Amino acid sequence: MLRPKIPTNPLPTGIVTGTARSDVPAVPHQTPAAPAPTAPARPTVQLTPGAVVAVIGGGTAVVLVVGAVLVSMLLAVAVTAASLAISALVIRSLVASQNHR
Repeated sequence: MLRPKIPTNPLPTGIVTGTARSDVPAVPHQTPAAPAPTAPARPTVQLTPGAVVAVIGGGTAVVLVVGAVLVSMLLAVAVTAASLAISALVIRSLVASQNHR
C-alpha cells in the first residue's frame, strides 16, 4: 500500500492565534459606488427593405426545396408499392396456373 511522505492534511500542533498588526486601519475607507450605466432593455433590430426581401426569398426557397423532397419521396413510395403489387399479382397467377396443369 502506498503511503504519502508528506502529510496531506496536517493538524495544528497547538492553539493558533493571529498576530496583531498596528499598521492596518480597523475600518477600511469606503468610496461611494458610481451608478452602473443602464443598457437598453432589448436591442433593436432594424431591417432594411432589401434584407426583408432576402429573408422572404430565402424562406420561400427553403419551403420549395423541402416540398420537392417530400413529394419525390411520396412518389418513390407510390411507385415501389405499385411495382410490388404488380409483381405479387404476376407471381400469384403463375403459381395458380401451375397448380391447374
